[in-house]
Amino acid sequence: MNAALRIRTTAILAAFALALTGCFVSPGKFTSELVLEEGGAFSFTYDGEIFFLGLSDLAQMEAAAEEFEADECYTDNYDVRDCTETELAEQRAEWDAGAQERIAKAQKEAEDMAKMMGGIDPTDPEAGEKLRELLLRHKGWERVEIKGNGVFDVRYVASGNLSHDFSFPVIEGFPAGTTFVEVILRDENTVRVNAPGYSAQEDANPMSAMMGGMMGLASLGSLGENANNIPNMPSMEGTFTIVANGAIRANNTDEGSTTSPRGEVLTWEVDGSTQNAPTALIKLAD
Repeated sequence: MNAALRIRTTAILAAFALALTGCFVSPGKFTSELVLEEGGAFSFTYDGEIFFLGLSDLAQMEAAAEEFEADECYTDNYDVRDCTETELAEQRAEWDAGAQERIAKAQKEAEDMAKMMGGIDPTDPEAGEKLRELLLRHKGWERVEIKGNGVFDVRYVASGNLSHDFSFPVIEGFPAGTTFVEVILRDENTVRVNAPGYSAQEDANPMSAMMGGMMGLASLGSLGENANNIPNMPSMEGTFTIVANGAIRANNTDEGSTTSPRGEVLTWEVDGSTQNAPTALIKLAD
């Protein structure tokens, strides 16, 4: 297998390994806001793109990776040489002998992916529409529009009282994969806000980290014409804002909080290079 194809195949397999562990949902371009009021009242909005790996062109590239490609042949001095017809025929025969095993593997992966997507088969031409309908059945999803290549334009709104922890997104039938934002209740009317999905840090958002690596691969000259086979992935670029009626005890913004008529305001500008996931500890007003 030549070096370019090997790199491409490795990237694809890494993508599917992440997908099959649930780490396959990532933000695109977005704005997001969390408002924390006195007494525990809150509202949360997410407005922008969400990317689902399983419905992207990248997912369909696995078939391309399974096409026969002859391995390189070498001289006794380990220099690359042209393969003989006999050697090519032997390689092809070995490839053909594994056809049934590859078919079974592909079917198993499709079944596993469907389990990760609430029973939606990603190879179904209507998979995007079925996912759209699934999301719209959930309370809070006010807008879900298909943009293509696994990207959806959405608006999600939630509000209420923080009687329990809150996280986004939560999708029926989907595994608990990467969480964009989570609000964790503590004693004494204090909350911890973490936004692991709004960073490219590997242990916070494996999906974004993998996508950053994929985009880096596309720019490598060694890929040659194969660079065109890596589809354009949506890049994370957005703003996360917390408005709090209370005392901000800790946060990792660059500038700290500002004061507004609505309360204390924390703002993070994030993109694919953001390493530190937004976080804050807030004592709410009674």
